[in-house]
Amino acid sequence: MPKRSSSVVGREFGNGVRAAIESTGLTQRQLAELLGWQEAKLSDMLAGKGGVNELEVATLLAYCRTPLVERERLLDLFREVGNFYVEVPEDGLPDQVRTLINQERDATEITCWSMILVPGLLQIYEYIAAVTAKAQTVSKEDIPKAVAARAARAEILEYTRTFTFYVHEQALLLQVGGEEVWREQLAHLLRLSVRKYISIRIVPRSAGMHAGTCGDFRLMKFPKYPPVVYIESVKCCLFFDDKETVDTYENILKDLAAVALDEEESRAVINSILEGLQ
Repeated sequence: MPKRSSSVVGREFGNGVRAAIESTGLTQRQLAELLGWQEAKLSDMLAGKGGVNELEVATLLAYCRTPLVERERLLDLFREVGNFYVEVPEDGLPDQVRTLINQERDATEITCWSMILVPGLLQIYEYIAAVTAKAQTVSKEDIPKAVAARAARAEILEYTRTFTFYVHEQALLLQVGGEEVWREQLAHLLRLSVRKYISIRIVPRSAGMHAGTCGDFRLMKFPKYPPVVYIESVKCCLFFDDKETVDTYENILKDLAAVALDEEESRAVINSILEGLQ
């Protein structure tokens, strides 16, 4: 794998190798010396920039005594090429894949667009439970674990990052989990909307046809890496970091910004729906 700029696949590969190294108790410098490598070579690999071949990767993982399943996953990531990365979650939870969690953790700016449901990061526990219970990919016995994992992702909602959520009005009008849950979810949105690092903007039904009808997506930006577009379906997750795709979705966001209500107007819409439930 030639040396190159960091990508989603490269960083996910680097995260996995970093965990393998940490399991040995050795520092990166110590491991590089044992392998006869320059420390910079190992650093580039961990940053997802390549600079190593498959045999060298296999040798490093063998030295770290990485379990077979994880070793095969990392080698598959190493072999990935192209402008996108597809991940199929084994547990049936598209928004709980390791790659997404890692990307969210590293991002400093996250923009989400959601047409049907309240965005996942803004959902309360009971709302998540109601959505998960209807999912065809989660078994009944796994629902509590899935709900807890999804709810935990909201921990990234803190001031060191900025968040923008474009939400269609119809997502606010969809009753999920009964009227009490619906009411508390709307109240939760109002509470979050006053945080300076969170912007919630509603796309009203009166906007009619708009660019966002292409479907839900998430755009994540990083201090040192290219932006990443994330899209999920029922059974798989897609990550794009090529410039053409990112530019396309940034243009969609510009169109959404043009038709969305501002933050104060959006709060008024949420509050109006909430008052109608009293």
